[in-house]
Amino acid sequence: MEGEQPKQVTGYLLFSLATAVIGSLQFGYNTGVINAPEQKLRSFFNATWIERYGESIRPGVCTIVWSVTVAIFSVGGMVGSFSVGVMANRFGRRRSMFLVNSLAVIGGLLMGFSTICSSYEMVIAGRLVIGLFCGLFTGLTPMYVGEVSPTPLRGAFGTLHQLGVVVGILIAQIFGLEGLLGSDKLWPLLLALTVAPAVVQCILLPFCPESPRFLLINLKKEEEARKALVRLRGSEDVSKDLQEMKEESAKMAMEKKVTIPELFRSASYRQPLLIAVMLQLSQQLSGINAVFYYSTGIFKSAGVEQPIYATIGAGVVNTVFTVVSLFLVEKAGRRTLHLLGLGGMAVSALLMSISLLLKYIDAMSYVAILAVMIFVAMFELGPGPIPWFIVAELFSQGPRPAAMAVAGCCNWTANFLVGISFPKLEELCGPWVFLIFTAFLIIFFVFTFFKVPETKGKTFDEISRCFGGSAPPASSSVEDPPASSSATTAALPASPVQEKLPLVEAPTVTSPTPTAATALAEKPAPAQESV
Repeated sequence: MEGEQPKQVTGYLLFSLATAVIGSLQFGYNTGVINAPEQKLRSFFNATWIERYGESIRPGVCTIVWSVTVAIFSVGGMVGSFSVGVMANRFGRRRSMFLVNSLAVIGGLLMGFSTICSSYEMVIAGRLVIGLFCGLFTGLTPMYVGEVSPTPLRGAFGTLHQLGVVVGILIAQIFGLEGLLGSDKLWPLLLALTVAPAVVQCILLPFCPESPRFLLINLKKEEEARKALVRLRGSEDVSKDLQEMKEESAKMAMEKKVTIPELFRSASYRQPLLIAVMLQLSQQLSGINAVFYYSTGIFKSAGVEQPIYATIGAGVVNTVFTVVSLFLVEKAGRRTLHLLGLGGMAVSALLMSISLLLKYIDAMSYVAILAVMIFVAMFELGPGPIPWFIVAELFSQGPRPAAMAVAGCCNWTANFLVGISFPKLEELCGPWVFLIFTAFLIIFFVFTFFKVPETKGKTFDEISRCFGGSAPPASSSVEDPPASSSATTAALPASPVQEKLPLVEAPTVTSPTPTAATALAEKPAPAQESV
């Protein structure tokens, strides 16, 4: 088996991963694209208002329309994130990605034709549809990437989603330049450009395999799953991967699926759920999207002469530090990096407030740029990628889908609240607005320090002991097993020890595999037949 490890990363695997990550790039692009053409959109709102009502739009109304245009994206994301599981299991991972791209086409065309139809409502509707598209892809891409990746590399490849997002933001910032697509006439094309990667992904997806895990566990098509694995791994011997999937299938059959209401009612899930929600809130209420959405305006307020170039610089820093975090997260640990990121962001948010307060001093424009760069870098070290890792690791197979849905919804809700409230807060608070985010960052730092356990290199059983319990999800399965034989029920207590976590670094995943396979082989026949 050791000799076959180099063959696990094949050209076909990289092609499939790159095709899937186009969805992550789309999410990043549509997050960052609304920033550069802000003044053009406000002028368009005003021109449309004059055409309809014969008078200029009031500044307060214009700010509300702009805020809705930015924040409606997150409303679509909330709905989409809740629908991921149903769609992925109904149509499969690959077909779901193919179908969801139709939303990108609809949303892009609505925004692209808004000026021709003199309708700012089309921009808002387009942003809503694009938000729904991105909400679905924020679940589908990590799911597909995790399921086609070799187990030892699942953690590294899992971070490709975040890398795709930050590259998408950078592309949006570059295309938003006045000399490219950020001009008065071309901004509708800038917003509609999201159609192009959607079409490219639809052309490439038929050449990618369906998730072998979906084929084996959901559709019970073992031969098709084996063929897909042979192409992905570049080796005829894929028995190890198949065995791991069968183990997971056996665990899924043994463990009771937990609904969202049960997740909230059960005391055993309360602490991990609180940690999952707080970590997602720490990602959004840190103020990172306020910086992404309104960075050009922030630099302009600080007296920067060419704010768009400073914004692009922040995008480059964002991308570089995402790559850095890929290596650090496997060595330093999730909790340590999250604390480092929150602390660094709090200091830089304070610097941002000072630079805006003292903008009449020439040197403060450079301080504002530096503060934003540090803010973005610290975000990508910790609060950017880590909440998604830890949510997946805090819960076993039964409650994990419900927990991910709740966490995703909280993330998008906080995203919406920041997007809708930041322009008004900026008007009311002026330079003091980032002190609000500083306060949130301090609260999240204290919470993480006292409540969040380190999950690097730990099994689910070890993580559950951090909460003072002994694998609560498995115990709920024993109390209420889903129509299984007595032999299967008797095998349940051993399940938490063998639990494999998604997106865990190579040393953690590879070492328990022989033990898990041996343990499965020693189980009674009925447990094997249930696969």
